[in-house]
Amino acid sequence: MTIDVPPFLFASGTIIPNETAVSVVGSRACTPEGAQFAIDCARMLTKRGIGVIAGLAKGIDTFAHKTALADGGRTIAFIGTGIDRQYPAENRDLQKRIENEGLVLSQFMPGAEPTRQTFPMRNALMSGYGIATIIADANEHSGTRIQARQAQRHGRPVILNHTVMDGTQWGRELADKPGVYVVRDASGASDALDYIMSIDDVDMLARQLLDAAPAAI
Repeated sequence: MTIDVPPFLFASGTIIPNETAVSVVGSRACTPEGAQFAIDCARMLTKRGIGVIAGLAKGIDTFAHKTALADGGRTIAFIGTGIDRQYPAENRDLQKRIENEGLVLSQFMPGAEPTRQTFPMRNALMSGYGIATIIADANEHSGTRIQARQAQRHGRPVILNHTVMDGTQWGRELADKPGVYVVRDASGASDALDYIMSIDDVDMLARQLLDAAPAAI
């Protein structure tokens, strides 16, 4: 897929060509239930040898990254600043650990500050890098909608926690779209991944999804 591909990426950590990874995303101010869902999904992905992608933000991202690291798995952080900056400040040590044990990626020039525009841009890369996006927790006005929308644009499957569908209008609209799997727990997310990964050509799946419903959220 060439949608939203930046002219360059800055990397700190270990690059694994053609790695299999899945985004785990959600609200910064997440619920306890959403946090547990993210932890369970990150643990499931790590157990399966699948990289855990997140955006190094507070809340769901932090839970996903920390769980992958604690379980000895691979995690990839896409950040909304220059590669030499840490945001939020409380995740400075976490970013350093991911650089040492996983991979941090940025499409922004070194020294770049975080802005309202940089985070949606990094969401697009998170969507494109992984084979799917798991939405663990989000409210009606959550920025998580951006990655859901990007995944739809890219033709990437979305695995949606049922609480997001139950609690938001955009979640209900998303649930009706092709390539979206509503699940109740990490076991359901794993089953959805089994189906997604059973399709040999992920780009072919993406084209099928795009042809079926190129809709905005």
